[in-house]
Amino acid sequence: MLVPKKVKYRKWHTSRRNAKRAWVETRGTELSFGSFGVKAMAAERIESKQLEAARKVLSRSAGKGGKIWIRIFPDRPFTQKAAEVGMGKGKGDIQGYCVQVRPGRMIFEIDGVPEAVAREALRKAGTKLPVKIKIVSREIF
Repeated sequence: MLVPKKVKYRKWHTSRRNAKRAWVETRGTELSFGSFGVKAMAAERIESKQLEAARKVLSRSAGKGGKIWIRIFPDRPFTQKAAEVGMGKGKGDIQGYCVQVRPGRMIFEIDGVPEAVAREALRKAGTKLPVKIKIVSREIF
């Protein structure tokens, strides 16, 4: 799983969830490395476990010839209080790391495999993610 080696602050503030409709990504929206990619179409938090599950499916489907790029990194810690613990008494313990994805952000890119294989691999990987996705391809002129 992807986790940062070191963080400056152990626990982050919780961001506002109701403001996510207005967000649109400005960076990382185009294909940079591969011929095909997965683009997020909604705002959501993707946990490192979900990212790892999608990466495993993608690498298994792509085979040895395929090259995969992961365009996001989970560096945001998320916390959770233990079961049956009352309100108050501070913030919960860190459960893992996630990344806040906005609409338009590239998540995965793939190259070195035929188009049909790449689209199927990206579709399978997209089912592991909690966000609605779109499979995009490089414009060939």
